[in-house]
Amino acid sequence: MSSMLKRALLGAAVLAVLPLTVWAQQSGYPGGAAYPFGTPASKADIDAWDKDVRPDGMGLPAGSGTYKAGAQLYAEQCASCHGAKLEGVRDPNLPQGGGPALIGGRGTLNTPKFKQTVESYWPYASTLFDYITRAMPYTAPGSLKPDEVYALTEFILAEGNIVPKTAVMDAKSLAKVQMPNKDGFYPDNRPYPVKRYD
Repeated sequence: MSSMLKRALLGAAVLAVLPLTVWAQQSGYPGGAAYPFGTPASKADIDAWDKDVRPDGMGLPAGSGTYKAGAQLYAEQCASCHGAKLEGVRDPNLPQGGGPALIGGRGTLNTPKFKQTVESYWPYASTLFDYITRAMPYTAPGSLKPDEVYALTEFILAEGNIVPKTAVMDAKSLAKVQMPNKDGFYPDNRPYPVKRYD
C-alpha cells in the first residue's frame, strides 16, 4: 500500500471520529456509567412491564373470567390463528404461518408422533396466563385486560379437559390448577459451570 493511500485512510478515520470527540467535549460527557440522555424509569414505567406470573400464582392480577366469555373472545381474537377447535392453523398468509394447536396430544410426548400443546406439555397454568398477557393476540400483544386473559385461560384449559367449563378462573383458582404434564420436567442438577464433554 502506498504511503499516500495510507495517509488518506488515516485522515478519513480521524474525520470520522472527530465529530464524536467534539460532541463529548461540548456536552461534558465524562464517559463511564453515566450517559447524557434518557430519563430514569418511573414506577409507572416499570409497572407497565412488571407483569410476570410465577408457577405458584404470585403476580396474578385481580380479575376473573368464565368459559362463556373466553369462548367469545377466542372466536373473535384467536381462532383465525389457532383454529376454531384449538387444533392449530398452518397458513402462509397468516403472521408466522399460523398458530400451533393448543389442546390434544396428552400422553404423546414420549412417542414418535408427539404433539406439543398447552394440554400435553406445559407444566403450569400460570405460564398460559403469563404468555397470553405478554404476547397475544399476535397483532396486538399486551392489549388484553386481566379479565379477558382469565377468560381465555379458562376456555383453553376447559377445552383441554383440565378444568370444568363451569369454573370461574381468577388468581386463587388458577394457582390451584394441576396441569397434566406437571411432573414431566425435572431440575437441571448438573454441576455449574457445566463441564465440557470430551
